[in-house]
Amino acid sequence: MSQDQTRILQEQLLAAAADGTRLDIRGCGSKRELGRSAAGAPLDVTGHRGIVSYEPKELVVTARGGTTLEELEAELARRGQMLAFEPPRFGAGATLGGTIAAGLSGPRRAYAGSARDFVLGTRVLTGRGEVLRFGGEVMKNVAGYDISRLMTGAWGTLGVLLEVSLKVLPHPAGELTLVQSRGTADALEAMNRWAGRPLPVSATCHDGERLYVRLSGAASAVDQARAVIGGDPLEDGAAFWSGRIREQGHAFFAGDTPLWRLALPSAAPMPALPGKWLIEWGGGQRWLRSDAEAETIRSVAARLGGHATLFRHGDREGPVFHPLPAALLELHRRLKSAFDPHGLLNPGRMYAEI
Repeated sequence: MSQDQTRILQEQLLAAAADGTRLDIRGCGSKRELGRSAAGAPLDVTGHRGIVSYEPKELVVTARGGTTLEELEAELARRGQMLAFEPPRFGAGATLGGTIAAGLSGPRRAYAGSARDFVLGTRVLTGRGEVLRFGGEVMKNVAGYDISRLMTGAWGTLGVLLEVSLKVLPHPAGELTLVQSRGTADALEAMNRWAGRPLPVSATCHDGERLYVRLSGAASAVDQARAVIGGDPLEDGAAFWSGRIREQGHAFFAGDTPLWRLALPSAAPMPALPGKWLIEWGGGQRWLRSDAEAETIRSVAARLGGHATLFRHGDREGPVFHPLPAALLELHRRLKSAFDPHGLLNPGRMYAEI
């Protein structure tokens, strides 16, 4: 079945190359509001699905790109394991391929690692119509440049993700979320101070008034950390992190005001920008709801040593990701040319130039 689906996608791509048709890679559509506006004839990848192999003792799973996160995470949960980077779904049918293509990670990212850190290998259909395999199913499997991780966060501009191999981790034995009332500057100082200590912190969030801290690990370690950090326990911490933060169900994310994601040094002061803020990842990820000019937001982020992405709403026909320096943009162009010389796959999804 997998070979049949691969052949179908390969034939569709070769036919598009023959007549110059550009392609819009589509799963369930849960990420269509992200990135620049999609263009091209649809290339449906949802039929290419299913878990290929799963070795719980080796902490490795391989699944096809069209496999839903719901299916994959349910199988892992049956063995007491998880995707440690906590990928957001943003839709019931969210697929593994779309998640890795978008490079999305959730609340645990700053403490466990990003999506890219857990990708061991990929099987990819390139814009040349070639089916190539990169990496493997162990952590140290690459001599030279790791192409599998290059595909993570490339938004499908370099190839169609047919299969992805991931490292998985056991669910922590215990978890507890603590809540404190703190101002923004005080919260940033506390998060950075805790990061320098051997505490089992696995997520942090500040909504402007309250600081939420999740502890994960052995019960004894969680209890000891609770005594150090302080605060009141949150009754349903799991729902808070999964629904309100990871899936952006928090009231902060509601509405049509442009949502910006600023990636900054964790100890950077708060940017002098108008709007509302929500802080994650120990201060490294800062969400901003603002109507300020895009150039102003990006300029301020750059001065603080970071970058800014228009995550949702606003003008998705113009620059969405932080503009690249000329030399780096040229490198992106060369990579695009190497994997997709005809410019067929998700044209302009990241940058108008590629």
